[in-house]
Order: sequence, then structure tokens, then C-alpha cells
Amino acid sequence: MTQLGLGLDLSTKRTRKREFLDEMRRVVPWSRLIALIEPYYPAGRTGRPPFPIATMLQIHFMQQWFGLSDPAMEEALYDVPMYREFAGLDGGMTRLPDESTILRFRHLLETHGLAVQMLAVVNEILKEKGLLLKTGSVVDATLISAPSSTKNSSGTRDPEMHQTKKGNQWYFGMKAHIGVDAQSGLVHTVIGTAANVHDLTAAHALLHGAETDVYADAGYQGVEKRSEDDTVRWHVAMRPGRRRQLDLNDRLDAIYNQIERLKAGIRAKVEHPFRVIKQQFGYTKTRYRGLMKNTAQLTTLFALCNLWMVRRTLCQT
Repeated sequence: MTQLGLGLDLSTKRTRKREFLDEMRRVVPWSRLIALIEPYYPAGRTGRPPFPIATMLQIHFMQQWFGLSDPAMEEALYDVPMYREFAGLDGGMTRLPDESTILRFRHLLETHGLAVQMLAVVNEILKEKGLLLKTGSVVDATLISAPSSTKNSSGTRDPEMHQTKKGNQWYFGMKAHIGVDAQSGLVHTVIGTAANVHDLTAAHALLHGAETDVYADAGYQGVEKRSEDDTVRWHVAMRPGRRRQLDLNDRLDAIYNQIERLKAGIRAKVEHPFRVIKQQFGYTKTRYRGLMKNTAQLTTLFALCNLWMVRRTLCQT
């Protein structure tokens, strides 16, 4: 009987996961992100020397891309040679980061609010390359489910999450509010709230201040009345019920319908980042307790989402 695998060259197959990691290795601004973290990273003057910042940052990003918890990431480093290669751990190192090391690095990023700063660094680079314009924004929000089980040490659900009703279905979790560039669809602002917070509450905080036009769906009706800034023009969608009543044989109603179609084409840009983090990165449920930790993860995901959306353009420059 022939033994399979003997003499098989595993380096000949370029898997989709390897292609993905190779692309992200090229487009992530590693040097600038490392410089951002370096002032807060322990020097390791006593005990075992700490792992390089680059290694820990690469591991942290792999957690986001592949939806891995701290223990799962530790096991993956042992099981998957490609992960060790990406993190620079295949050069004869005698030890690998354990789950506690991975957790401490994540806590360091959370404590110093570095996720927001990383998003700012990424967007600064994209703006320098002409990929991020700031004349218009689109705002929207999406629900992120949280575990509703009480089978934990406290015997309660996460007190910072909340339930809300959308349509005829109830959800428990948080809400991710984002502001994106109306031209490119790249995310410039991320806010996390409990699920029951209305979209209008966070609307103005999603603006960066330099836009002249803002687009939003029908859930933001009346948002212009909550602002004293007359320099921003809000383009809010007509309510679905009102739009269904339009008579397309009437000239004026036909014009209104065409305007709504144009606005919908611009608003569609805000759905792309949601698709990337939920479908490409597999983020559909919160992993941690509390809004702060989960908002930090969401901000990191959207920063990586921006790079993924323009990866082909960045690889050519």
C-alpha cells in the first residue's frame, strides 16, 4: 500500500489563506504602528526578554482576521506553520507566546487606547495616497450580538450590553456606529454603544468635521434638527412607506424617486465595511465583556478592513 505524503512539496500550493497573509504583510504599515506602540511596550530589563513588538502585533492581527481567542491563537501557533512564519517565529526560536502573553499585549492596546490611534495612522497613510477624501460622509450602524447565556462566573449577562427590537425580532448585544468616506467607503470613525441606543444619538459624533455632505438611511430622520452646524447638508433617505406611495407616472414623484435612487447608491458604500468584518473576518458576535474591550476590537477590525478594501491599489504603489 502506498504511503501518501512521502516526498510531497507543501510549498508548491498557494492557498487562499497564504495569499491573504502575503497581501496583508505588504499593505499593513508595520513600522508606523510599531512606533505607535513602542513607548508603552515593556523594556524587559529583568526576567525573560519580551517578544518583539512586530511579532505580537502580527499575532494580534491574525486573531482579528481569523476570529481566534487567546487560547486558540496559542494553539494555532503550535499547529499552523504558516502562522509562525507570518509572526516571524520560525527562525529557530525556543519558545512561543502563550495565551497570557497574547492577552497582556491586547490589554496594553486597550489600556492606552491604541486601537483608535492605529485607525488614525492607517487613515493618514490612505489620505497621503489619495485614497481617502473628506468632503462627504455616510453614517450607519449595525447590531452585534453578544452571548446571552448566564452560565459564567458572575451568573449574569453582560451588564453593558442591552436588548433591542428590530422588526419583529429581539437582539441582545451592542451596536457599532461608523462614519465612512462617501467616495471610497473607507471607515474614519467608530463608536460602540449598547444595542438599545438610537442611531440618532451617535450621528453627529461620527462626523470628522471637514465634510460638507452627509448621507444616512431613513432611521436618521430629523438628524439635521439636532445640530447647529449649518455647513453640513444632511441627505436622509425617505421613509420606505412614503416612497411606496410615490406615483411614478407623476413627473414630480418620478424625480423624487430618482433622487432616492442616487442617494441609495452613495449610502451603499457604508455596507461594504460591515460585510468585510462579518463575512471576510467572521466577526458576528462579541468576544469580551464590556463595551470598551469590544469597541477596541471593532476599531481594530475596521482599520484592517480599510487596508483590505484597498489592498490591490496599495500593492501596486
